[in-house]
Amino acid sequence: MLIKRRSSHHPTEQDVTPEAVYQDRRLILKGLGLGAATLAFPTQAGVLDLFSADKPTLGATTRPLNIHAATRPEGVIITPEEKATTHNNFYELGTDKGDPARNAHYLKPEPWQLRVEGEVAKPFTLDVWDLINKSTLEERIYRLRCVEAWSMVLPWSGISLAGLIRRAEPNSRAKFVAFETLYDPEQLPGQASRSLGGGIDYPYVEGLRIDEAMNPLSFLAMGLYGKTLPAQNGAPIRLVVPWKYGFKSIKSIVSIRLVEERPPTTWNLLASNEYGFYANVNPQVDHPRWSQASERFIGEGGIFGAKRQPTLMFNGYADEVASLYQGMDLRKWY
Repeated sequence: MLIKRRSSHHPTEQDVTPEAVYQDRRLILKGLGLGAATLAFPTQAGVLDLFSADKPTLGATTRPLNIHAATRPEGVIITPEEKATTHNNFYELGTDKGDPARNAHYLKPEPWQLRVEGEVAKPFTLDVWDLINKSTLEERIYRLRCVEAWSMVLPWSGISLAGLIRRAEPNSRAKFVAFETLYDPEQLPGQASRSLGGGIDYPYVEGLRIDEAMNPLSFLAMGLYGKTLPAQNGAPIRLVVPWKYGFKSIKSIVSIRLVEERPPTTWNLLASNEYGFYANVNPQVDHPRWSQASERFIGEGGIFGAKRQPTLMFNGYADEVASLYQGMDLRKWY
């Protein structure tokens, strides 16, 4: 792995979730009998009209990347690619787990520009594909833990978030980092209305404290399994914050803005009693509607064959990030 500091909880090759499992969240929930954010806002009949069942399953075209591949630690199981690209939460492309893969052809991720602005000395706009094509991207194998109590292990390719932020030269007022997803209902039809998009007001927004964003683990992914990101996985650029629940890892980013005040975040706005701003993985703090003490790891065995395993504090990255939260009462749902 390319993470210099490795604890006993860093995943191994055997821990990597198969790609297909990653994209069928609702089937897992039905099989486990769990409630979830998806189920809090049932799919409306109109979704079937917009995301019509007779459309071909095209998915997004991907291509190989120039990456510095991570060494696969002995014993790590990586989630199969077909599962990770067919079991997704991306409400902009549909609220069922398989919808994002079926509707991926709506999103046109090329060309794509990313703005970095706000409390910085040198704001800039970046051509994401120019970065992808001219860079040797770093590969990192990270755990992914969904708040719905399922997990995967995935090989992301990309760059350090801290490096991109430093390029903009933040000033002393930059206390938080705000992220925003593309807003374009033609490319992301779930944004056309609250009923189609799971009750969410779009665009999707997320945020980190500046010290969280500058942590070496925080990552901007532009690839998965050695190829460019599929649309359903957040093409062409997404955030990966492995010690937090998956909804913090915002997809299809168009704006990174450094700000002085804590920014609003989508799920916290929607249900603040269920989805905190920090959303750190914590087995000792249950979601109001289900336990977080254990998780269903999605691997080779398929969705219903996923094994149950204990949830690790900070998703197994406590050595790297616990110091960020000294003085906070981690028994609270932040």
